[in-house]
Amino acid sequence: MPLSAEAADRAQLIAAEIATLGPALPGTILARSMRCRSPGCHCHADPPHLHGPYWFWTRKVEAKTVSRVLSAEQVDEYRSWSDTDRRLRALVRELEQIAIAAVEADPRSPHRPPPGLRTAAPPVQNA
Repeated sequence: MPLSAEAADRAQLIAAEIATLGPALPGTILARSMRCRSPGCHCHADPPHLHGPYWFWTRKVEAKTVSRVLSAEQVDEYRSWSDTDRRLRALVRELEQIAIAAVEADPRSPHRPPPGLRTAAPPVQNA
């Protein structure tokens, strides 16, 4: 079943916006302040005066967290790339929702699954 006119228009607008996006940097850019290992340093005082901020770019690679230290100059440039990544992911989620809604609204789908196909068990009713 083709998309409704409204859904097709929205999908085209999303595709056009995606085409205008620049580099998309996955992960998080954050600043951290830390203590050093010198026991007499001001970072161990009460209240502590921590070192930093140090900028990090953190992301997942093959289910492991990977971090890289960034300079302040890099942060200025890469932060917009990180914003682009968040926008790209939101647009893709919206495209997915348009497709899911179209499949679920398709009247050609049978009302029952074919024999032998396992489906989720119905919810248990409390007696």
